[in-house]
Amino acid sequence: MSDKNKYSDADLEEFKALIEGKLAEARKDLDLLTAAISHDNNGTDDTSPTFKMMEDGSDTLSREETSQLAARQEKFINSLNNALIRIKNKTYGICRETGNLISKERLRVVPHATLSIEAKNKMG
Repeated sequence: MSDKNKYSDADLEEFKALIEGKLAEARKDLDLLTAAISHDNNGTDDTSPTFKMMEDGSDTLSREETSQLAARQEKFINSLNNALIRIKNKTYGICRETGNLISKERLRVVPHATLSIEAKNKMG
């Protein structure tokens, strides 16, 4: 594999720091969601954490919505952990379809991406 088909150690360090930051945030969000599920008090207790991701003005999410968000958050955390493994293996940032490098711009927005924009668009 030529060097143009993989990121430098310095690039990998930059992405590792980015991913670790996102991972810390994601874990904190998951903790809030898990706490909200275990309290399940329908918003009557002002001291319980509420996870506000709804944009329709709702203060609290239903238990089902909260569980779905928690599951999505766990999947996101797994994806970020897998990205860290790819960094360790120096295979990070390589499109699994084309074998080309995924652009830095895309990886900065979606650091756990395994597809380049071109491959993702082909898959539709």
